[in-house]
Amino acid sequence: MLLLTLLLGALVGFSLGLTGGGGAIFAVPLLVYGLGVPAREAVGVSLLTVGSTSLVGFVQRAWRGMVEFPTGLLFAIAGMLGAPLGSWLADRIPEAVLLSLFAMLMLVIAVRMWTKARDATARLPIIMDDNAGPTCRRDPEGKLRITSQCAMLLGLVGLGAGVLSGMFGVGGGFIIVPALVMFSGMGMQRAIGTSLLVITLISASGTANHLLAGKDLTLATAGVFTAGSIAGLFAGSALAQRLAGPVLQRVFAAAIVVVALYVIFRTVWH
Repeated sequence: MLLLTLLLGALVGFSLGLTGGGGAIFAVPLLVYGLGVPAREAVGVSLLTVGSTSLVGFVQRAWRGMVEFPTGLLFAIAGMLGAPLGSWLADRIPEAVLLSLFAMLMLVIAVRMWTKARDATARLPIIMDDNAGPTCRRDPEGKLRITSQCAMLLGLVGLGAGVLSGMFGVGGGFIIVPALVMFSGMGMQRAIGTSLLVITLISASGTANHLLAGKDLTLATAGVFTAGSIAGLFAGSALAQRLAGPVLQRVFAAAIVVVALYVIFRTVWH
């Protein structure tokens, strides 16, 4: 069981390293169906794992100057407010319904990633131009001008990521990365680094709320799963540098669909 926990955790970290956000979507299904962890406890383990793994990735990128702290903190504060709300909602939803909603979320993410990979030409200007943001503008030095309208938009997106984090134990990187690129005009690599900062703080808020609410969280399982995830992060990051973005996104989207369909099958036929 120890080896299996390490391997499944490594899969989560590997996918996080490959995509820079979104890999946490595998954590809850792997914990529930691979290790037999109850769904509500799996959310807490996932939050702890995702937060710890993201912290390692964030430190790596911050060291290279690839994190935009003011924008990231704005997202994170809103997300930290949303995480307890998501946890509160999850407590009032039957477990089977919660897993079904999670599977639907996975399918939505898969479709978005596949579409984004197919529309590569539309994606390039956004990734390559740090001044492409239509809502929030940057000054000539590249610093984001956080107006009230801009702050409200970024805060709402961060709040939504926090709610999803509290409900499903995901970091929200699949929302945060594209939002940073499209709405704040941030380059892709800086968006990934900034997203890791946001995910770290939102996951910490969700984990704290999980523990304060007296919910189960087996630290032994969480520790081993997290150790595997951190190891997988380095492997995924190394491989990501050798694969083309669209190919990577299609493979990841297909894997998400497979896991989502399995979750639906197990939930319906349980």
